[in-house]
Amino acid sequence: MLFFVIACLIPSFLISFLATAAMRKLAPRWGLIDQPAQRKVHITPTPLGGGVGIWLGVIIPIVCAQLIALVLVKSGSNPSWIPAELIVHLDGVLYRSEQLWMVLAGGTVLAVMGLLDDKLNISWKPRLIIQLLVAGGLVMGGIRGSLFIQQPWIGMLLTVAWIIVLVNSLNFLDNMDGLTSGIGLIAAILFAIIMLRFTGEPRWLVAGVLLVLAGAIAGFLCHNWPPAKIFMGDSGSYFIGLILSTMTILGTFYPGTTPTGDVIVNRHVILAPLCILAIPLYDFCTVMIIRLKEGRSPFHADKSHFSHRLVELGLSKRATVLTIHLATLTTGIGGLILYEVSSWSAALLVILMILCVLSIVTILENVGRKNRE
Repeated sequence: MLFFVIACLIPSFLISFLATAAMRKLAPRWGLIDQPAQRKVHITPTPLGGGVGIWLGVIIPIVCAQLIALVLVKSGSNPSWIPAELIVHLDGVLYRSEQLWMVLAGGTVLAVMGLLDDKLNISWKPRLIIQLLVAGGLVMGGIRGSLFIQQPWIGMLLTVAWIIVLVNSLNFLDNMDGLTSGIGLIAAILFAIIMLRFTGEPRWLVAGVLLVLAGAIAGFLCHNWPPAKIFMGDSGSYFIGLILSTMTILGTFYPGTTPTGDVIVNRHVILAPLCILAIPLYDFCTVMIIRLKEGRSPFHADKSHFSHRLVELGLSKRATVLTIHLATLTTGIGGLILYEVSSWSAALLVILMILCVLSIVTILENVGRKNRE
């Protein structure tokens, strides 16, 4: 398993790191510059387009892995440098490659749209339409969750909603150096841990994509950590959001098995994604409510986010980012704990802990808002 983790993380990290470094030089020539403004927290013009580095850090390793798997399966060879536990899954990887490339194609569409938005400042309405088309296309292609519901159309609608909400949640949070990239990194690693350690048999394909995403984000984060030398822009946040949302759908969070082979279905583990992504989902929902309550467009950028409230309380931008990262890690660990409990009553205690964390966030937000007023 160590070989698998390293093989996923290192290439994606190096590719993303180098590609992002290149974008730092190319972005100004292409007019991809984020200028300071009243609703923004940075004070110097900063290159955009770091999402291209993340995209390349994901696409190139996966293309190479697919080609290697195809060659090995066609040739029937079993090279000694690949662990035997991975060799037996190569056929399965190729079998599910169609779904994987549907996801990457959808992510590419959103990344390109985000890059154009960074350049041209596209209205939120056509962006939302494209997001709905991509999400709907993926669902029609078979990427959907059932959530133990018999009616397929309900699962389809919930899947579309999950993709749209998560894509925009990560986009909304991209308002400070290292914020969205750090949250994306934490979430990808936690989901990969679940896929490798807590689902009975490892889910190699989904875990591999998540680890590749984590490596790509880490490579970009080297350039984005405060003070950021480049921003990911909408291209990066949309791409990360789509990969995370679809991998949580394709990944099987249950069942597990006992040592005797009996199947255990602890349905409460379906709440794990909500725990891991509690902070970005909370921020998205509260920001939407605030904007609608004040009679503004829900997609009109402003300073009504959790991160802005912490700054208004007196925290530095770096301390704010670290605080939100730790809050995300706390709720994420709660998601992992769900796999260590076997009853709904114990699971509800975990959920209560998550709600306490969100309550602390709410208190801090309200104090920050009152201080501003």
